[in-house]
Amino acid sequence: MLKFSKTLPVGLQLYSVRDYAEKDFAATMKKVKEIGYDYVEPAGLYGIDAAEFRKVLDDNGLTAICAHVPYAEMMADTDKVVKDYTTLGIKYIAVPYLGEDDRAGGKNYAQVLENIKKLGKIFADNGITLLYHNHDFEFVKTESGEYALDEMYRVIGKDLLQTELDCCWVKVAGEDPAEYIRKYAGRCPVVHLKDFSGEKSSNMYNLIGLKESAKQTSTFEFRPVGYGKQDIPTVIRAAIDSGAEYLVVEQDSPVEQTSLEAVTMSRNYLISLGF
Repeated sequence: MLKFSKTLPVGLQLYSVRDYAEKDFAATMKKVKEIGYDYVEPAGLYGIDAAEFRKVLDDNGLTAICAHVPYAEMMADTDKVVKDYTTLGIKYIAVPYLGEDDRAGGKNYAQVLENIKKLGKIFADNGITLLYHNHDFEFVKTESGEYALDEMYRVIGKDLLQTELDCCWVKVAGEDPAEYIRKYAGRCPVVHLKDFSGEKSSNMYNLIGLKESAKQTSTFEFRPVGYGKQDIPTVIRAAIDSGAEYLVVEQDSPVEQTSLEAVTMSRNYLISLGF
């Protein structure tokens, strides 16, 4: 099997094991470390004080590198977001998702772009870089004739916003993940490794807990990294060549395994590549 001469640190998006973390955060972090992850990307604090959250990570030899924080939460109390995630010691905060009104074509879109600029400046002043984590819906053409994702990165400067490309959603949108990572070389410090089977369908967002459609019309399923249709080695090569700092495993919903079993399979696959 292919081995890489240069590797990158591997983290886990904790949303992947939320069903366990919600019940016993400390025990789940112990297991995450045992599986072989040294870095994590929180998606919420499970009602735990930031200092205690940090202590649990420290006690288990885990480092938080990035955090997914809802856009509405960032806007509602920016100072608290800065305080909490500075306490965690993270380098990056990512906008994880935008609702329909906030996306390209939505009534709030123009204001959202301006607000992201403001958030980027506040975070930068506090030593944190703001990222944007894509789904497939950013791959719609705007009035400028470009994808909404590209428009966002053109309108908002690199000093205020960088990218956390999710290779699953890029692929679902019909684009090549490796090519997109290379397109944003030097601006994509965190790459989401996510695998899947099937095709784009109306049930995809149900699988991540968003009831955008109740109709199940496809065999689309998330899979452990290396067990789906993605060319993961090519994605990783692009990430390395483009100056990425971290690879982060995410599986929104397990299928044939428990969530912990699924992220174990992902980690073991990456270990087989030398990571």
